[in-house]
Amino acid sequence: MHAGTLTEALRAGDAPVGVWSTIPSPVVAELLAADGFDFVVLDGEHSEHTIETLADGVRAVEAATGDADPVVRASGDDPAEIRRVLDLGPAGVVIPQIEDAEAAREAVSATRYPPAGLRGVAGGRASEYGEEIDEYVETADDRVATILQIETPGAVEDAAAIAALDGVDALFVGPADLSARLGAFGEFDSEGFREAVARVTAAAADAGVPVGTLATTPEQVETRRDDWGMDFVVAGTDVGCLRSGASDFLAASE
Repeated sequence: MHAGTLTEALRAGDAPVGVWSTIPSPVVAELLAADGFDFVVLDGEHSEHTIETLADGVRAVEAATGDADPVVRASGDDPAEIRRVLDLGPAGVVIPQIEDAEAAREAVSATRYPPAGLRGVAGGRASEYGEEIDEYVETADDRVATILQIETPGAVEDAAAIAALDGVDALFVGPADLSARLGAFGEFDSEGFREAVARVTAAAADAGVPVGTLATTPEQVETRRDDWGMDFVVAGTDVGCLRSGASDFLAASE
């Protein structure tokens, strides 16, 4: 199993490149992982994924040619779901809809074993179904990346406190939700949105924590790295790649 690769890259200040997957198919996850990305985010929030298809996705990413790590986005900050997701054995977890510093603290606690947190101990896939449970419990806090999504005004307001939390490996700006919550959906050049992003990146830099975001077009990759100051990006989605590829073939056939 891949273990720690993404965490090590984030902590070393590297710029890993990921891809987003919403299609609940292990074939799709395996193909994306084999394309050379550093990690694949399996989306458990805005998709048709179930806990079973997320588990299949994690296995598929690990089975693929290459070194991509599987990451799962939980549907929210519910500790019970975070436990279930982590027991699948991903290299990282993305927790969305963080409202403020207190919610961030509780989310991080759900990812860490006692005494650092409140994650429950179980012999799931992450610990080789109990065969390596002692080693996993001892090392999981260090090798599984905890990534908190900053996509609410409260999280932006508390960005410094959130970035400084022990156990946070990265912040992740959700541009669609953040712009919507700021009353400027999709207006990524608006003053309010750009100020919010700048506040998050400054807080992350002060805490020595990397911050990333999603880029849904090739042009956005450069813009969001250079103009927004992002340390890493998730470059595209499976649906977007499928749609653009199909459009290209259709255009060439006309």
